[in-house]
Amino acid sequence: MIYHITDKATWLKASGSKNFKAESLDTEGFIHCSPVDKLLKVANSFYKEHTDLLILSIDESKVKSKIIREDLYGHGFEFPHIYGELNLDAVIKISDFKRGENGSYVLPDKI
Repeated sequence: MIYHITDKATWLKASGSKNFKAESLDTEGFIHCSPVDKLLKVANSFYKEHTDLLILSIDESKVKSKIIREDLYGHGFEFPHIYGELNLDAVIKISDFKRGENGSYVLPDKI
């Protein structure tokens, strides 16, 4: 299982279609994803100013586009990147990504 963080407005644009296209697909050539153990670090580092975030739980075996694990930014860890649009039938769960009392994101009980 891999995960993608997006805002509700971006996700709603995909409703009625068969594929989801994150902005990063146009700007970087892939959709950023993360393993569950990196979600909080990613959210609290890159999405501090965002609200209304969602976590897309993605079944890798159902993704039709190519997935490559790579460390493009020297983080010392390889993140999964989807090189193409994400077919919606690979998204098996959508969870709200909420903040805790201290303002940092916290993982939902079940994602």
